[in-house]
Amino acid sequence: MFDHFAIGADKTHYGHKFGDEADWMMEWGHAGTTVALELSNHTARRSEKIFDPFASAEGDYGFNKTVVPVKLTQYGNDKLISRSQANRVVARLELFKTVLFDFAGVPTIGQAFADEIFRVFSNEHPNTSIPPTNANSEVRRMIRRVTQGGASGGAPVSTTASEEESS
Repeated sequence: MFDHFAIGADKTHYGHKFGDEADWMMEWGHAGTTVALELSNHTARRSEKIFDPFASAEGDYGFNKTVVPVKLTQYGNDKLISRSQANRVVARLELFKTVLFDFAGVPTIGQAFADEIFRVFSNEHPNTSIPPTNANSEVRRMIRRVTQGGASGGAPVSTTASEEESS
């Protein structure tokens, strides 16, 4: 609903501006917690346009769908490879019916990271759908490896013919 918001805590600053595709995260020099919200008095936005994408079905007014920008979970040049990193990413996501993992800007993920999200979390929370989005061929390949590669099961990852050809 806000034109811009920013949240700062323990020297980390996260922000988003309405209309921008990208969120941003950075280190900052302030201790403590700060929350800033800006709202234009002359906006044409309606609350339905803002809230409806986060409902799983038409007429469902609960916030039961979310998007996880996976790139924001990286610290500096760290690679997303470990189960502990994945556990931080999925914390409390079982509260949603649908969680879209947005892999835009993520060049690769490790097998343990993928396994913890797309096999372990998926098996422990079968009522939560966790489709990956904006994943490059390398990320899709790792997700397929953990979900389709063994007898352990896991949530299937759908791909289109063009994605298969580019893998």
